[in-house]
Amino acid sequence: MDDIKINDTVDITDVVCPVTFVKAKVALEELEDGEILSVHMNDGEPVQNVPRSIKEEGHQILKLIDNEDGTYDLLVRKVEE
Repeated sequence: MDDIKINDTVDITDVVCPVTFVKAKVALEELEDGEILSVHMNDGEPVQNVPRSIKEEGHQILKLIDNEDGTYDLLVRKVEE
């Protein structure tokens, strides 16, 4: 994935909204400022809602990757408030 160093990954394909965002948020909270989280999620509601919610929390969306299998990987940089 380009030259982006991923510090942690969370798989939220087994949960439904709004738990998808909660799991992603908890994983982000465990990272240091500036570190990168990869969020593996299903197409549909998670792809529509999780990036928006993370951005509203003040974090930086780096890339949304379509895995072409019904899942996506969202790369997020943690930004301290």
